[in-house]
Amino acid sequence: MLGKVINMLGNLFVGILVARYLGPEQYGLMNYVISYVTIFTVISTFGLTNIEVRELSRTPEKRDVLMGTCFSIRLFFASVGYLLVVVSLFLYKSDFFTSVMILVYSLSLFSGCFEVIRNYFTSIVKNEYVVKSEISRTVIGAFVKVVLLWYKAPLEYFICATLFDTFLVASGYCISYSTVVDKIKKWSFDRNLVPFLIKQSFPLVLSGAAVIIYQRIDQVMLGNMLDKESVGYFATASKFLDLVLFLPVVITQTVTPILVKTYNSGNKILYDTRCIQFLSIVIWVSILLSLIVSFSSYWLILLSFGKEYVAAVPVLQILSFKTIGMAISSAGGQLIIIENKQKWAVFKNILGCLTCIILNSLVIPKYGVVGSAYVTIVTILVASMVGSLFIPPYWDILKKEVYSVLFGFRYLPLVLKFFERK
Repeated sequence: MLGKVINMLGNLFVGILVARYLGPEQYGLMNYVISYVTIFTVISTFGLTNIEVRELSRTPEKRDVLMGTCFSIRLFFASVGYLLVVVSLFLYKSDFFTSVMILVYSLSLFSGCFEVIRNYFTSIVKNEYVVKSEISRTVIGAFVKVVLLWYKAPLEYFICATLFDTFLVASGYCISYSTVVDKIKKWSFDRNLVPFLIKQSFPLVLSGAAVIIYQRIDQVMLGNMLDKESVGYFATASKFLDLVLFLPVVITQTVTPILVKTYNSGNKILYDTRCIQFLSIVIWVSILLSLIVSFSSYWLILLSFGKEYVAAVPVLQILSFKTIGMAISSAGGQLIIIENKQKWAVFKNILGCLTCIILNSLVIPKYGVVGSAYVTIVTILVASMVGSLFIPPYWDILKKEVYSVLFGFRYLPLVLKFFERK
């Protein structure tokens, strides 16, 4: 939690300085580039993240072969993702500067391959080593950006600095693993594992593609249908979502390995009880934090980004509630993977993706960035809960989610006990 707070505040502080310096239009272009590349990360990760955590939790004795095989798969698909970026730019024919910046930032697809180390530390509930790497990235990355601000560097330098951040954190993961666990060169590749891992992750690739699209396509559509300045306002509001998300994310990442072991023990009553406690805490922490951010949105924007970004206030008031749907989606998604039901997840995420694209196409021309913010809330609810209505294997998880939304506030005192144990 401490690591998340430091990273969140560090990134927010530097983000505010950069946004004030660049202005809404250039800041919007910067976030347009990041959002464009993020859409292709689903190819490079190939849905392996949660599968890696699950398999490393189940079979820790196969650590080296699992990590080596997963890293090789990720490296292959990162190359595929980069080629797809090149092809998309050729077909889309964006302006030269934007295209070059997208190609440069797309190199982050390769640094993301080292997330396999992060997933290992998550599987053994040793998040402190992940935290050390990410805090180092935040401190060094912040220093680089402050130097760029001091010398009044142009936009492209800040995009390159953001790319540098991804390589910094990858280096931190490697150093932590080599120091604490073992040498990376001991990883091995097992071709017999590849079909199993791809089969397990393939439903999550389609599902992840839909999730990434409906979480990022709004900024790309705003940039294409309106202007980059609107993207700047939307991105400004989105910056504060970390304030709402960090605590639910910490709980989700920490509790998942515990739920895996409980599920594998075969004690269904204990598993169901822990699932409801887990969902209730994540959802209601998100509700409370969303309300705080929404009610204080005017002062958050005014005192941080300044009067130039006041147009982002109504966007933040709306988007703050997105985190409730994201908490439900993230927590419920973990249960889906633990229970090995991920092959149906693609359908509800595709439903959310279609909802996002269709509604944004209708709403953005008339209502602009505020309309897109409302579409975001509708989309995340469709993808997190409504879509489960059409998938019978998810009804049991949906019942737990509904129960947690209605009565989960009773489990909030467990949050204090949870962190006292940690």
